[in-house]
Amino acid sequence: MPLTARVDVNLRPARLAISAAFFVQGLLFISMTLRLPEVQDLFGLSELALSGLMLMLVLLAGVGSVLAETLAKRIDSARTLRLALGVIALAFVVLGVGARGGGTFPLYVAGLALYGVGLGANDAASNMQGVAVEHRIGRPVMPSFHAAWTAGGLLATALAFTPMSLSTTVLVLVPAPLATLAAPLLRRDLPTTGAPVTTEQLGVPWSRILLVGVALVLFYMVDTSATAWGPVYLSSDNVFDNPPTNSSMFALATLPYLAATLLARVFGDGLTARYGARPVVRFGSVLAFIGLAIIVFAPRSTWQVGILGFFVVGLGVAVIAPLAFSAAARIASEADPAAGPVDEVAHRARVDAVIARFNQFNYVGALLGAVLTGAIGSGNLRIGYAVPMVLVLLMLPLARHFVGPATRSAAPDNSLAPGPATP
Repeated sequence: MPLTARVDVNLRPARLAISAAFFVQGLLFISMTLRLPEVQDLFGLSELALSGLMLMLVLLAGVGSVLAETLAKRIDSARTLRLALGVIALAFVVLGVGARGGGTFPLYVAGLALYGVGLGANDAASNMQGVAVEHRIGRPVMPSFHAAWTAGGLLATALAFTPMSLSTTVLVLVPAPLATLAAPLLRRDLPTTGAPVTTEQLGVPWSRILLVGVALVLFYMVDTSATAWGPVYLSSDNVFDNPPTNSSMFALATLPYLAATLLARVFGDGLTARYGARPVVRFGSVLAFIGLAIIVFAPRSTWQVGILGFFVVGLGVAVIAPLAFSAAARIASEADPAAGPVDEVAHRARVDAVIARFNQFNYVGALLGAVLTGAIGSGNLRIGYAVPMVLVLLMLPLARHFVGPATRSAAPDNSLAPGPATP
């Protein structure tokens, strides 16, 4: 049931707050990945060693997502998101100190580990908040939330062109997550009695969600290979005869990808509402294949062709992730008659738990994109990009499992009313 204009107005502060959380996440993550060549030089790391650091980050992000599920049951996703932002701010302080001067590798690794936990918790909680809004409104809005993530990434790309050191860049970003802590996120009422209801008790159809999760794996495999390894690809003399040598130029791999991603996500809500999620996902997967083929087969003499490839990839895969979260939430919203009646508070708890677990597919894909791309392409990253080029075509049969956003029930949803910001 569509919401009235009055409810849309009431939700506007919460939508802006959730968008801010996505924006900060994109700003910080892309700032980190764009500086990987500098991290590699600072600590004298091989591409295989850099893959090891990325593996640690991915695994600990998975831990953070699991923690978010547990915390959301007890303190709701809004407070969980604020806690994650605080952890990320602390992690960036440690990272900045670890990168000062000649660098302190153990301290930098400790900061990266802490960031991984915060990253996972932030990912899970922000998507919980996003699908809660979509449930209230009853139309696709997840692409625009993910567009805010991309906008943050574009700002990070712009910052990469400034003459700041690695340490300075990291420390300058510390206020960003702190400024988001007081945002008016969506609060959920918590049960006053009894133990928390589990997803198993509520009959969540995991087999259907798993198929959408495979599509999310494929998206993050492509996305992370572009954002994490794009700068290394562009700067490698194993890929191009005369690659860019200025560190600020490495961002030219990420910039077109993010610009195309933002463009697709800004229009993603409207395109999905008009044509449906399934054709949008199918068309995007074909575009992504074409873009990755351009990256793999770009002439050695012309690194600018590789940049074109990243742009086409961004146009193709941009809306797959937000539509996957939307589909998972919709499937989780479909009540199992055998589980009995479910009140609105229990329903939101179920969707929150499903989104936290569904977010784990994010890190499986990131593992494939960040680690396998570097490991397989350790001699030449063209070979590493051939893996996602082939696998992204699996999105075509998986697209039929994408469904639209859950619509709001006729009953008033007081459990999702925006609450006051809490520290």
